[in-house]
Amino acid sequence: MTSSKDSLNRELFEANSAAFIEKAIKKYVARSPRNRHQAFGSDRIFGEPLVGFADGDDAIFQDYKAIMGDFHLTPREALEKHLKPKKGKEKCPANVSVISFVLPATYKTRLSNRRETLIASPRWNHTRFLGQDFINELSRHIVSLLEGLGCQALAPEIADFFGWKDFASGLASNWSQRHIAYAAGLGTFSLSDGLITPKGIAMRCGSVVTDVKLPPNPRDYENYRANCLFYWDGSCRRCIERCPADAISEQGHDKNKCREFLFVKQKEILKKLRRDDVYIGHYPACGLCQTKVPCESRIPPKAQGKNRQ
Repeated sequence: MTSSKDSLNRELFEANSAAFIEKAIKKYVARSPRNRHQAFGSDRIFGEPLVGFADGDDAIFQDYKAIMGDFHLTPREALEKHLKPKKGKEKCPANVSVISFVLPATYKTRLSNRRETLIASPRWNHTRFLGQDFINELSRHIVSLLEGLGCQALAPEIADFFGWKDFASGLASNWSQRHIAYAAGLGTFSLSDGLITPKGIAMRCGSVVTDVKLPPNPRDYENYRANCLFYWDGSCRRCIERCPADAISEQGHDKNKCREFLFVKQKEILKKLRRDDVYIGHYPACGLCQTKVPCESRIPPKAQGKNRQ
């Protein structure tokens, strides 16, 4: 028996699927108890999200294969992998779309990390790990909502085929959330390899692939580094100055230096500081390059760039 709520959801979804999905995501982020810091007065982990859409057959996803490697999945490949066990029951989808969401760290979390110079604040550390748990939960919620409406959907980052490859230049996954968000018009890349979105670089992101036809967001940027002041006019080097691992330079981000600092050196620092009892997860996290920088919570105004130093 169909409930009145289900009927209303279907009516709203059919009237404007993009608006329905965006509203559902924002509502879940605002109301879910999992989006709360139990160790920090039940404050929110993330603020109001940004939501964007991309055409799953956009040529940019083939470009990613050329740039990152053929192992990086296109949205259509991801959805077909999901449907493969159901072969015979489900047809190959005519449409493939990507729902991408950006979850900004709250002001209190960013402020706590601004004060650090060697290692992430405990609050930032909790945001890294509890935040990822929440992203996984939010992704499952979106999938469940769409499946309840008769659609196919999956969250590639929590699928059994999600994985990592180790290259000489560092680790790379077969589904990069930052690149998906870039394709969905939600931001451009920085000198530190982060994604500078309208809500800043201090964020985490996730995505869901579906067979729903959704209107793609325009990519209103001149190039893939357009929001970074360093690439704009060379005026900003704050992420270089903030990096305790010396892993960021004018040549970009050294993934191997960053990785060694995250998984080896940070543990030594924690012991020296005697702070390891308040941290969670299998490494402390960092994020210093995402805080106390001009792009922390916004796209920095370019007009101010030349006078910043």
